[in-house]
Amino acid sequence: MGAALTAFAVALVATGCAGDSASPAGKDSAAKGKPAVAADRVEPLSTAAKPRLPVTVRSEDGRRVTVGSTDRIVPLTGSLSEIVFTLGLGGNVVARDVTATFEQAEKLPVVTRGHDVSAESVLSLKPTVVLAETVSGPAESIQQIRDAGIPLVVVKTAKGLDDVGTRIEKVAETLGVPASGTELEKRTQDRIAAVQKDIPQPAEGKKPRVAFLYLRGTASVYLLGGADSGASSLLEAAGAVDAGKESGLTKDFTAITSEALAKAAPDAILVMSKGLDSVGGVDGLVKIPGVAQTPAGMDRRVVSVPDGVLLNYGPRTDEVLTSLVDQLYANGA
Repeated sequence: MGAALTAFAVALVATGCAGDSASPAGKDSAAKGKPAVAADRVEPLSTAAKPRLPVTVRSEDGRRVTVGSTDRIVPLTGSLSEIVFTLGLGGNVVARDVTATFEQAEKLPVVTRGHDVSAESVLSLKPTVVLAETVSGPAESIQQIRDAGIPLVVVKTAKGLDDVGTRIEKVAETLGVPASGTELEKRTQDRIAAVQKDIPQPAEGKKPRVAFLYLRGTASVYLLGGADSGASSLLEAAGAVDAGKESGLTKDFTAITSEALAKAAPDAILVMSKGLDSVGGVDGLVKIPGVAQTPAGMDRRVVSVPDGVLLNYGPRTDEVLTSLVDQLYANGA
């Protein structure tokens, strides 16, 4: 698989993929008809956020950026939007990325084309601060926003549960609400811990092996996640084994082959809902070469979570983890 295809897939996964679906995978899913996650809403803190500005913060790209106003905020990924709204500053957000599909943000104007930032669209909304991720681009658009004098802070893209707290803290610091950030981080971590306390013990002490597949049937993209796909931390938190990582895949993604799937030997397959839909559901998934021959394919054990939340590692991580656990252990796995 070429480097361009890998970069394409990583960018889509990291930003959550547009047009996510909240529908379950269907009767063949491991969830057996349970909703993939709770209602597609964020839950703001009950304590009102009161920004104390100006603040000067270090952007992930090394720049020092001074933020003097949060009156008009533009987060450039769904994950960042989720944090801003949950901190209680959703009323100040004036635009969204295509991946911010939760209810409170869905009516905001979109400032991305596919997964590329439109500098013109951003600037037309006269933002006072823009939040980006290390995967946001193209670089020319990011620079154009900065050249217009708009404070733009880059936040490191999440790769695992360890990033949840640091991302919340960074966004809160940037927006001048560090106390709200501390409160939200504690709430989020407490909820994640509560989910983990109730994870069933695996049958016969054997942890389920789960392969994360990135699918876009309309673009003929079929990838198997490895150690750097972003899913390992979530799977391990759910008491499972990342089958791709354990089979020796050290990179982010590799093209799906019968040989790679046979070596991974997953008991269940984790997919994004939109990706599952793109291949025709579970019936289409098992037609991908090698899938039907795995234990997961033979048992049709598929765990489906909406694209826009699966790898966000934000304030709704506990909901994602709950969905994963409920579906994965539905049949006592």
